[in-house]
Amino acid sequence: LSTFEIETIIKLILGTFLGGTLGYEREKTKKPAGLRTHMLVSLGSTLFTIISFTAFPIDPARIASYVVMGIGFIGAGTVLQMKKKVIGLTTAASLWVAASIGMAVGIGYYYIAIFTTILSFLILRLSAVEKGMKR
Repeated sequence: LSTFEIETIIKLILGTFLGGTLGYEREKTKKPAGLRTHMLVSLGSTLFTIISFTAFPIDPARIASYVVMGIGFIGAGTVLQMKKKVIGLTTAASLWVAASIGMAVGIGYYYIAIFTTILSFLILRLSAVEKGMKR
């Protein structure tokens, strides 16, 4: 294996793990998209970003912009409207963030990706605080 391939494998593992961290929280709270979905979104966006920067160095933003747009469709699929209540909006947002984390890993912004994962996980855990406030 070349150095590039080893680095790519490490990026893919890290992207998957970080996305899984958010997915774990969603799975634990029994939300529409859980562990595997978040892992796959982050893994895919990591790989797409790597491909974008290596195969298309003149215009790497092209693929990245489609990742951002495409994740919107996946997120929209997790949002349900039932009577006067919207369900799944936070999960859709967490999928969007998982994609951005994967993209950050893909271009080598490891610390930013890790910090964003921690911050996002803490934000998702705020739901317990919100429920306490509504009582």
